[in-house]
Amino acid sequence: MRPGDTVAVVSPSGPPSAALLRRGVERLEGLGLKVVVGAHALDRQPLDYLAGDDAARAADLQSAWCDPAVSAVFCCRGGYGAARLLDLLDWDAMRAAGPKVLLGSSDITALHNAFAIELGVPTLHGPMAACDVLAAEEGPEPRTWDSLRAALFGAPQSVRGERVLVPGRAEGVLAGGNLSLLASMCGTRWQPSFAGRIAFLEDIGEEPYRIDRMLTQLLQAGAFDGVRGIALGSWVDCGDPYAVLEDRLGRLGVPVLAGLPVGHGSPQMSVWLGRLGVIDTESCSLAGIVSDEGQAR
Repeated sequence: MRPGDTVAVVSPSGPPSAALLRRGVERLEGLGLKVVVGAHALDRQPLDYLAGDDAARAADLQSAWCDPAVSAVFCCRGGYGAARLLDLLDWDAMRAAGPKVLLGSSDITALHNAFAIELGVPTLHGPMAACDVLAAEEGPEPRTWDSLRAALFGAPQSVRGERVLVPGRAEGVLAGGNLSLLASMCGTRWQPSFAGRIAFLEDIGEEPYRIDRMLTQLLQAGAFDGVRGIALGSWVDCGDPYAVLEDRLGRLGVPVLAGLPVGHGSPQMSVWLGRLGVIDTESCSLAGIVSDEGQAR
């Protein structure tokens, strides 16, 4: 992206705080971006955990993606509801609109996964416009902000983890996101597959036995068949998940890097899904692969 580009901010999932959204828009404008907010971004009907009804949320998302003046679509927040839109989107029209940036995390995993399958475009897993790490009154969290700016305007930064569950080095397209959302998409036309890829996983508020259940579901569905490596992000309010993560994933025979500050919590580093990355457990890092032209592929 470049200064002067137009960003559309939409709410595919839960309703954002109006104050956080206003500050988030101001922060993005401070990057030199033009920001337009979806017509239904602050809606709360008919269900109070959704930002308006499904048709309105889908219309905002599709209108933004298909608008030739818009270079990027940033999501306000997660929560719940993005998966409800997948049957309502006109994928042919969105495919014809060409590639642009989709930014979000948590519940937006449903869109990351579906966009990869339907549109074949890379998407950016990172902090959202109406979340505390970007829109807190005292200012954005510094590492989160620097990582997002680098991902949007230059080469993405490498992200350092905190522990190694299985040593090694792996290269592949990064895919995944929130574990709960990925498990929920099993059995749908958007079922995840990590064949030939590096799987990225994170979650919040899940007990270890529930993490075990969701990993078992993905394993039994064949999602990890042919996986090249696994990058594990944040596990906020999940107790101590590492025993079950090592038990279920360590037997796959691929490198497993853990403790990456990607997902929930603070900081929230930005990573590109759908682009080549490399896990290197010797440096305990996940990095994008950069071509001779300086762009992550």
